[in-house]
Amino acid sequence: MKKVLVEITVNGEPHQVAVKPNCTLTQLLRDELNLLGTNQGCGTGECGACTVMMNGEAVNSCLVLAIDAAGSEIISIEGLAKGGKLDPVQKSFIEHGAIQCGFCSPGMIMSAKDYLKRNPKPNEAQAREAISGNLCRCTGYIKIIEAIMEAHKFG
Repeated sequence: MKKVLVEITVNGEPHQVAVKPNCTLTQLLRDELNLLGTNQGCGTGECGACTVMMNGEAVNSCLVLAIDAAGSEIISIEGLAKGGKLDPVQKSFIEHGAIQCGFCSPGMIMSAKDYLKRNPKPNEAQAREAISGNLCRCTGYIKIIEAIMEAHKFG
């Protein structure tokens, strides 16, 4: 299969990557750029483990072909911290013990970050809505919801 050159900006850095036409954004991030924080879960957009920001909006990167992301600005979990300082959502997840095995955490954090741009102080129902596309097999979501509701305190 002939490869296609994709120009993409990831976490503020421009990249030119040759990928197969069926390569997903998740695969580009993990396999080509070695950004392993974006996890490959279901591969069908059901679990949210692969959530990243694409042009400022949360997307399931397993559902986006790398060639369709060409020219886009991608922020992965590795790009949230700035100057060695964790993002407030990351801090809140840590402080509330909302990270268990860690597999779902990057996607949860990215979904929460996207939601909190529009609603920085959500109530419990809104916090649940923020992660409605993300699955966690470790918890009852209580600490995750608390972390989302109180992320504004860490900013």
